[in-house]
Amino acid sequence: MEGKPLTDWDSGLCDCFEDASTCCYGFWCCPFLACTVSGKFGESNCLPLCDICTPVAFSACGVPLCAPPAALSIRAAMRNRYGIKGSLPKDIAASCFCVWCSWCQMHREIKHRKKTPVVINMPSPTIVNMPSPTIVNMPPPTVVSMQSAPVMMMPTNSQQVFIA
Repeated sequence: MEGKPLTDWDSGLCDCFEDASTCCYGFWCCPFLACTVSGKFGESNCLPLCDICTPVAFSACGVPLCAPPAALSIRAAMRNRYGIKGSLPKDIAASCFCVWCSWCQMHREIKHRKKTPVVINMPSPTIVNMPSPTIVNMPPPTVVSMQSAPVMMMPTNSQQVFIA
């Protein structure tokens, strides 16, 4: 399969000060940042709630879970969609040990991808111009009424006949 070459992330995992607004958003409101990233990536805005609910549910059943599933899945999907270098173990490490930085990095990546224009060369479509139907305006038919007028006929004999 021939694909485009793999690229690096637009910013590093700990490059928070490249985009101070994203850094503050992630630090003070990380759950909202996670929901924003999920929505902008085309997934459900509520998907990051799995990162909060899943560890609680698994812990209640006695199963330890350290990898946040939403952060990990969106990170891996983003790498796959945008052709970013990396591996699943690196995604697991970033999601487990620095989940806030991971969400900030994904947010910066989406912002970078949205502002970069994509040029697509497409052949121009063939346009067929068909002549429009001609409409002939014909005058309405004229009704000629013929009224009979009295006619005088002369019979061969000397009688006069009037027809009305």
